[in-house]
Amino acid sequence: MPRDDMATLIQRIARQARRTFRRGGAGSGSPEAAFPENLQRLQQLLSQLRAEDLNIRPRRAAPPAPAPPHLPPVTYMHICETADFSLGVFLLKSGTSIPLHDHPGMHGVLKVLYGTLRISCLDPLPPGAEPPPPPPRPGPRAAPRRALLRSRDEYTAASAPCLLSPQRDNLHQIDAVDGPAAFLDVLAPPYDPAAGRDCHYYRLLEPASPPAARARAHGHGHGHGPRAGPGPSAPPPPPPPPLPREVWLQETPQAADFWCEGEPYPGPQVTA
Repeated sequence: MPRDDMATLIQRIARQARRTFRRGGAGSGSPEAAFPENLQRLQQLLSQLRAEDLNIRPRRAAPPAPAPPHLPPVTYMHICETADFSLGVFLLKSGTSIPLHDHPGMHGVLKVLYGTLRISCLDPLPPGAEPPPPPPRPGPRAAPRRALLRSRDEYTAASAPCLLSPQRDNLHQIDAVDGPAAFLDVLAPPYDPAAGRDCHYYRLLEPASPPAARARAHGHGHGHGPRAGPGPSAPPPPPPPPLPREVWLQETPQAADFWCEGEPYPGPQVTA
């Protein structure tokens, strides 16, 4: 086996991921005491990674035309997987998203390889005294749950890795902005429904507009009817509430317009 300084960067990342996320002794399932230092080293290695290190050529935006219905919006290149972590690349077409989803009991590190991603990160919150909002559609559904919408930031290949843990930023949505994008994804441990680590999808329930705002939007309120002729333009909508802020989430099935298919990984061979 080659010395660590002779290995490819992606091989060194895989080895560091193995060191970082190996489980504690006696089947405790907790990371080792050196976890913070190992995680920092993993982030340092990931910060150096570029698309060309994996022989991945940035893709161009497709011409403005409806995509064929049989083509997936997102594809995945599998690199390696162990019982403790998985390593792979997600590729998003222009204008597509990985919907809001969770990572039960999992850590994750995401590094953009090309393009721009908008990542919205949320934390689950315990139930509170405030009653949940009514579901958006009738029918049997899980009760809405409280969450903290912590951040909504854009990441590029020049950005530091994006982190998630079981306690912080564990739910996120990933949107490709202004063109195709790709990112390396490290998850620890991997999804495993049999071990209670299934992926759940959610819909963000934004609060309804105040009655006065709805009335103004429809040309009513304050004793006035709709405008009969040209007049001053309506004021711009108010900016979104600042972050972080509490929101409600509704668990949903996987969206019909989202699915992911595999494609070959063209980069250096990796052994975990």
